[in-house]
Amino acid sequence: MAEFLQHLLNGLMIGGIYALMGIGLTLIFGIMNVVNFSHGEFYMLGAFGVLTLFTFMGVPYVLSLVLTAVFFFMFGSVIERLILRPLRSQPVEVPMLATIGLSIFLANIALIIWDPTPKDIGMPFPLVAVQVGPVSLTPIRLFVFFAALVLIAGSHLFLKYTTLGTAIRATFQDRDAAALMGINIDVVNMITFAWGTAIAAIAGGLLGPIFQVFPTMGAAASSKSFAVVIAGGLGNFPGAILAGLLLGVAESLGAGYISSGYRDAIAFIMIIVVLIFRPTGLLGKSRRLG
Repeated sequence: MAEFLQHLLNGLMIGGIYALMGIGLTLIFGIMNVVNFSHGEFYMLGAFGVLTLFTFMGVPYVLSLVLTAVFFFMFGSVIERLILRPLRSQPVEVPMLATIGLSIFLANIALIIWDPTPKDIGMPFPLVAVQVGPVSLTPIRLFVFFAALVLIAGSHLFLKYTTLGTAIRATFQDRDAAALMGINIDVVNMITFAWGTAIAAIAGGLLGPIFQVFPTMGAAASSKSFAVVIAGGLGNFPGAILAGLLLGVAESLGAGYISSGYRDAIAFIMIIVVLIFRPTGLLGKSRRLG
C-alpha cells in the first residue's frame, strides 16, 4: 500500500504539470481554433530560460520562473501578432502548418544556443525528503504540485471573475456575437495565445529541476499535451485538468508496476481508450471554458 500511495502522489504531482500544459493548449484551440504544434517548444524554452537565469546567472529560482513567464507572455504576443493573426482568415490547416514550422525553427534555435547535450538545472530546494505517513515527498515535487494547483486555480478564477476573462469566455461561445457586443477579438486572441505560451514555459521551468533539459524535449511534451486535450474533450477546460491528472497517475503507476519503458506510450493508450468509450471527452459532450 505504501508503494502504491508513493506512485499515486508522484503521479498527481506530474499530472498537475500535464494539466497546466493541457489547459494552455485547449485555451488556444478553443478561442483561436488553432492547433498549436509549437506548444512543446515553448515548454522546452521555458526550461532553458530557467536554466539560464537560475543555473548560469544565479537568479533565485522562483524569480527565474516569474521572469521566464513574463518574457514568454510577451513572446507569445509577438508570435500571435506576426504569424497567426495574418493567417486568421485562412483554412485551419494553414496556421497549423505555421505552428509546425515554428516548432522546427525554435527547436533548432535551441540546438544552436544550448547544444544538444542534456543539462541539469540544479536543485533549488533541499534534497531531504518530507515524510508524510508511509510516503516520502521531496520539497521540489511538493513545490511543483502546489505551484501547478495555484496556476490552475488562478486561471479558472481569471476566466470566471474578471472582465477580460468574461470577454474570453464570450469569444469562446460565439465569436461573431462577442465582436458585435464590442469585444476586441484581436486583443482576446493575443492574450489567449500569450497566456497559453506563458503557461507552457512555466511548466517547463517547474519540471526542469526534476528532469534533464535538452532541445528535443518539446516533442514528448507536445504529444502528452495533445493526449490531455483529446482525452479531456477539445476546448474543455475542466476536462483538460482531469485528463492531465489521470495521465500523470497512469504514467507513474505504469512505470512503477509494469516498466518505465512504457511511460511515454501510456499517453497514446489513454487517447485510444477514451476515443473508444468517450469520443467527446471525459466530461461529456459540451465544450466548456472556465
